[in-house]
Amino acid sequence: MADIQQDLFSPEEMGKIENSNLHRQQGPVKCLGMEFENDEVRRTYFREELRKKLPELRKIEGFPIGEDDDIINLSDPPYYTACPNPWLNDFIAEWEKEKVQLEAKGKRQANFEVKEPYASDVSEGKRNPIYNAHTYHTKVPFLAIMRYLLHYTQPGDIIIDGFAGTGMTGVAANMCASKEFVDSLNMNGTTGKRNCICSDLSPIASFLSASFNTPIDATKFVRKAKEIINKVKEEYGWLYSTKTPNGKGEIVYTVWSDVFLCPQCGEEIIFCSQVSDIYTGKINDDFECPRCHSKQSKKSMNHLFVSEYDSRIEELTSIAKTVPVLIKYKIGNKTYTKPLDKEDKELLNKIDELPYTDWIPTDKLVEGYNTNQPIKTNGINHLHQFYTKRNLLILGRILHYIGDDEALKFWFTSQLINLSKLNRYRPEVSFPYNPLNGTLYIASQVCESNVFDAYINKLSKMELALKEIKNRNVSEVASATNIPLKSNTIDYIFVDPPFGSNIMYSDLNCIWEGWVKVKTESSKEAIINPVQGKTLFEYQVLMNQSFREFYRILKPSKWMTIEFSNTSASVWNSIQNSLQGVGFIVANVAALDKQQGSFKAVTTTTAVKQDLVITCYKPSDQLTDKIALSYSNKDSVWDFLNEHLAHLPVHIERDNATTTVVERSAKILYDRLVSYYVQHGYQIPMDAQEFQAGLRERFIERDGMYFTAPQAAEYEEKRKHTSDFVPMGLIVSDEANGIEWLKLQLKEPKTYQEISPEWMQAVNGLRKGDVLPELKDILEENFIEDETGRWHVPDLEKQIDLEKLKHKSLMKEFNLYKEMAQKPRARIKEVRVEALREGFKQCFKDKDFATILLLGDKIPQNILTEDEVLLQYYDIAQMRS
Repeated sequence: MADIQQDLFSPEEMGKIENSNLHRQQGPVKCLGMEFENDEVRRTYFREELRKKLPELRKIEGFPIGEDDDIINLSDPPYYTACPNPWLNDFIAEWEKEKVQLEAKGKRQANFEVKEPYASDVSEGKRNPIYNAHTYHTKVPFLAIMRYLLHYTQPGDIIIDGFAGTGMTGVAANMCASKEFVDSLNMNGTTGKRNCICSDLSPIASFLSASFNTPIDATKFVRKAKEIINKVKEEYGWLYSTKTPNGKGEIVYTVWSDVFLCPQCGEEIIFCSQVSDIYTGKINDDFECPRCHSKQSKKSMNHLFVSEYDSRIEELTSIAKTVPVLIKYKIGNKTYTKPLDKEDKELLNKIDELPYTDWIPTDKLVEGYNTNQPIKTNGINHLHQFYTKRNLLILGRILHYIGDDEALKFWFTSQLINLSKLNRYRPEVSFPYNPLNGTLYIASQVCESNVFDAYINKLSKMELALKEIKNRNVSEVASATNIPLKSNTIDYIFVDPPFGSNIMYSDLNCIWEGWVKVKTESSKEAIINPVQGKTLFEYQVLMNQSFREFYRILKPSKWMTIEFSNTSASVWNSIQNSLQGVGFIVANVAALDKQQGSFKAVTTTTAVKQDLVITCYKPSDQLTDKIALSYSNKDSVWDFLNEHLAHLPVHIERDNATTTVVERSAKILYDRLVSYYVQHGYQIPMDAQEFQAGLRERFIERDGMYFTAPQAAEYEEKRKHTSDFVPMGLIVSDEANGIEWLKLQLKEPKTYQEISPEWMQAVNGLRKGDVLPELKDILEENFIEDETGRWHVPDLEKQIDLEKLKHKSLMKEFNLYKEMAQKPRARIKEVRVEALREGFKQCFKDKDFATILLLGDKIPQNILTEDEVLLQYYDIAQMRS
């Protein structure tokens, strides 16, 4: 015992460790207007209140799966509840009162208003201790989020992240109070804490969020954690003991290998013996069976399954056989490797005979997109089967000593994946923990790491992180589709929602959530998941419900920022349609570089390396009321545009060059107008040509962008200080942006021969099934050729005439598609998207929703789902039919 204490404790740390929970303040505390003797009394009071409220809370969609006692034991109410938090509106009322006090002290403005979006690209690394304190599938660096908070909010503002994950938005809100962090970002925002509600459907994510947003005594935390390791090592340290030529050693890790069967003769083949080199990790493409000499590969063989009686579940199980093949051990500070000897194998046999003395999770795995792999490939049907018996015994004992302490549970969950069979053995990689992110994949070579080393190594990183957490925020487990907040109460929203089928959170969280005894209720999980029966349509419905709630609770004229992780164009359009469908207006799209590619980003050629950030705003009540009363009046268009232009960036500079603000182009401005009117069910009072004529009359055009007079003056002044200009539309991916590209190119008239080579270089990324007309045809339909053979942009009168002719031509083509679609079992394999857009627009005007649905179901689905305009009309037609 003395030797162990010498290893783990300094002399100052020796002595009795306090029994109080690390989160608790020992003096009097105030909470929601009430005073308590200490934090423990506060928690006891609110836990009893939470217990009384649970019957009603269970009726809320997204309520997690768990017993009342387990939900209460995981909660620290009212700040964190492992279920919907019934005190959120009380916190908001308190925060609103604090705003008045801050204004009186001059720390915030009474009429703070943000007109322009934060338009800079953001690049923030992941080296901060808070970011690295705990493994989770996705996290946005809190320093990146701070940039948005400092731009859109002021001290005391109320923020919500409805897909909060591990609560980095809350961390960012807290760190806005740190002058050191704020100064490091070189921004103009005001230093001061923002108040954040972190909500997530996942109990483990929400638990981590609460941990990252609750200050604790880091020094006491480390002492208490070391004492627990000390106690458990005294009981179970011999489980990692090994005899060596140099004396007694401590096992650092044991390598376990899959066993396969030769399909020809049934010989048992140990993967690390015949298929791979255990010391280099090199895998042989093929090899000879040692018995029958037939040529085999890993793919040609099947796992050997063995039947075992599992005392924990009292069942006979069939699980893939693995055998230990290598040990890495340490003596002092030096490490060595060796194959297992007789004593090592006897030790493992002895461990197998040990009884379980502590609780461990034995939940049966639910069929899922990710859980099916360990079930079918490895025979793992219960959570405890993800661990070796040795590590399971030790983990159960550590958890026993942790008891009800949330901070120590936070530490405990931080290594649960690394200590499982998901940890791959990779001899060529020095990092000891190598689970494959985004899967529950168990490799053929598994590294069973020393539990004590893992938790002691984590302490130093976690101590650094905990020392930076000085303020508290509020967390809950809840679905974003039903937020228990009053309308118009939130000052800003930042969300990093699940995108399509990128990550199956409920599947991947099952191990963590098994240990904390509260699990995700996945029916409201916004993902595309064939096992859950969720297609792009179900995903879009859930995102629409979530964005509708965000729109409801956000104050008018306030902003929302959505980080869009790499995924397909169809999901991108689904998100944009969901946003615009509930009333948000998109103002800017920028890039967020997390400085590290995910597994799918590196291995999939279509993956986007940089995440996109969509910025949108909730229009003012004055605008929505005004348009609702006079949408048929053409003046309403200019009311909309005046407010929208005020919400767009005036000037974006990158690398000393002025970059086009695409949202200020005539095409995108008209698209935003159409989206707003279509989603509200209003008839669009003017066509594109009349709109563009009005733009030229009422606003000032600079570099293909439109400004109000004050904005134009500001733009010109800032433009003087940059050395270059980067034009828009460098890539032609469909006919519409091809026309915009040509308009830019033909500001100076050019011949067909001059345009053609540049056109061929610009054409890129056409969707399958989209027919792009020949360049000559596009020129003839949209531009004017003069007597010298040069093409130029037509003047307004000629352009109106061209547009009328083009409308007739496109409608003629659309009617051919309509005729084809009416034939039984007809499928239309290729279409001209511009003809569909024009036809859908006319059908919407005529309230002919049936034709939109008919064609939408007959054209290639990628054309429908990947085109924002077509999908928007189709979604509206579904709702109106």
